[in-house]
Amino acid sequence: MKLNYRRIHIGRRTFKSALAVIIAIIIVSMYGTSSSTSRMVFAMLGAMSAMENTFKQSVEACMTQIVGMLLGAVIAALVSFLPIPSLLMVGIGVVSIIVVYNLLGVHFSPNLPCLVVVMSCMNAEVYPFEYALGRLWDTAIGLAVGMIINVLILPYDNSLKIRQAFEYLEKEVIVFLEDMFDGDKKYPDTEKMRKTIDEMASQLGIYSKQWLPFSVKNDHKKLEIFLQCESMSRELLAQMEVLHHMKAPGRLDPDVRRRLEENGADIRDRRIIVRYEEEDIITNYHVGQILDLRDQLLEMIKQSGRTSG
Repeated sequence: MKLNYRRIHIGRRTFKSALAVIIAIIIVSMYGTSSSTSRMVFAMLGAMSAMENTFKQSVEACMTQIVGMLLGAVIAALVSFLPIPSLLMVGIGVVSIIVVYNLLGVHFSPNLPCLVVVMSCMNAEVYPFEYALGRLWDTAIGLAVGMIINVLILPYDNSLKIRQAFEYLEKEVIVFLEDMFDGDKKYPDTEKMRKTIDEMASQLGIYSKQWLPFSVKNDHKKLEIFLQCESMSRELLAQMEVLHHMKAPGRLDPDVRRRLEENGADIRDRRIIVRYEEEDIITNYHVGQILDLRDQLLEMIKQSGRTSG
């Protein structure tokens, strides 16, 4: 097996996870309710569960732990009244948990409630609610520590990555138009830009679920700006695809050519319009639209930078 060292990445979330686990273990060793080893394991699981990229995901992870423990205790208590062997109790309990999750449309992992059922049904000395509450307390310590560290210490913020993606798109527009009018009859495609916009939309989905406690007002403003930028980017892509699908682009109007050159484009196609043809009109219309959208996108990018400050 060949190791790919380029994939080794130790980011801030890695260090935050280690810090959360250490602090949770220290706290649970003093205030936990389970045996010394078990309490540390559950505190570690709680701390790691809360260390997600977004605040919403962290909350969902915490709810997974809490709901799982309580549901497991209820199911374990109910099946324990059945006059059947322990293994059959476990089977009925696991099936019941999965059925309840499916009925309620819950997307949480059923691992924890199943663990409570197994421990309660296979050990007559274990009382379901006592066991679940004890584990819940130890896990809650880890969850609380993980949540606090994740939210307050260098919270994940991908806004810079999103802004850089928009800046990349803005520059690629000029590269596209240069390639379109370089006179070599080989026209650029838009697939790379489409992938960039789709990735940007994914990052926006993550950003919309973040919560940065010290800049809540700016977060909302920045998100609105980013969403407008995404909308403009998709409109830009649509205009560029029209040019891409033409059999051959028309000739550039002098005013449009001047605008392109003022924006840094090196236009090598020197064809001169004597009489406008249909493809000339279509080409100049869409190039003008692209430049207008690019100017608006550039202004929105600058506005997002001012909001960051």
